[in-house]
Amino acid sequence: MSRPRFWDPAGERFGTPTYPWRLAPDGLKTRRQLRACGLRPGGQPVAAQVMWRSRRSEAPRVSYLYRVQLAKPVRPFTLAKRRALDAANLTRRTCPSCGRDAGYILPARLGTCLPCADSVPFAA
Repeated sequence: MSRPRFWDPAGERFGTPTYPWRLAPDGLKTRRQLRACGLRPGGQPVAAQVMWRSRRSEAPRVSYLYRVQLAKPVRPFTLAKRRALDAANLTRRTCPSCGRDAGYILPARLGTCLPCADSVPFAA
């Protein structure tokens, strides 16, 4: 029986402890997994990594792992952050041509709301 391709718990081949997809030990989580638990890395260094083969490219994909014991709670979402986020989203929804709130994020490809994009004659 052979070892999985990315099995390197000592970090000799890849420089940091490396595990294949879904084989990381307990106590290590990715940023997304920490966030789902209400935690953040909190400035700690990367403890290990998970590597897997990608069908899209030749290079393997990598996701960094952090220790759950050293993770800190997520900072609370303040009223000032909420206001800033609302203002940024309003800017992304406001059409530069007609100036109204479209109610959705404007497509970057068009740069305007859909009614304004439809009224512009198509250049062949």
